[in-house]
Amino acid sequence: MNSSAGVLYIVSAPSGAGKTTLCKELSKVMPALSHSISHTTRKPRPGEVDGEHYYFVDAEKFMEMVASGEFVEWATVHGNLYGTSRAELTRLFDQGREVIVDIDTQGAMQIKKSGTPGVFIFILPPSMEELERRLRGRESDDDNEIKRRLGRAVDEIRSYGEYDYVIVNDDFDRALDALRSVMIAEKNTVDRIDRVWMKNKFGI
Repeated sequence: MNSSAGVLYIVSAPSGAGKTTLCKELSKVMPALSHSISHTTRKPRPGEVDGEHYYFVDAEKFMEMVASGEFVEWATVHGNLYGTSRAELTRLFDQGREVIVDIDTQGAMQIKKSGTPGVFIFILPPSMEELERRLRGRESDDDNEIKRRLGRAVDEIRSYGEYDYVIVNDDFDRALDALRSVMIAEKNTVDRIDRVWMKNKFGI
């Protein structure tokens, strides 16, 4: 069965739950899927590359883009600005790609309230204790920042009911399989059938 391209998948999770790693790995094993690159005012972490992990910009440039309506969503997260540009999504959709974006709950709800069609997926850590362990394992944040991220995580988790799917990342490979299964299933729903293909193949 053929189906139309251009599905947008919105993935959210508390910081440290593993959403970015899952999304990037999934884009490697699903050839038609592209991981959208967000803009951020956050400083690069060790090993991060501009244009590959994020588009790193200063606050002035970011707010210029906000003022000119260049973002489909944007939010302040842990004191930094993050946004998904319309141009980035358009570029990928014009290539016939499916697109996955990993964004915080604020940005996801902006997209949802705008009426933009998408599949909303929430990634949960196995527990708050495990989330704290993962955050400390990064060795990139001090105690105050970790406490702030854990406090925000509770608020973010409360919004899980706004999403279509919830996946617990207790084992990376299982979580990756679950995320991939969601996307395969969504690609084959009735409302995504290519009507032209149906007409050509079956005359209906």
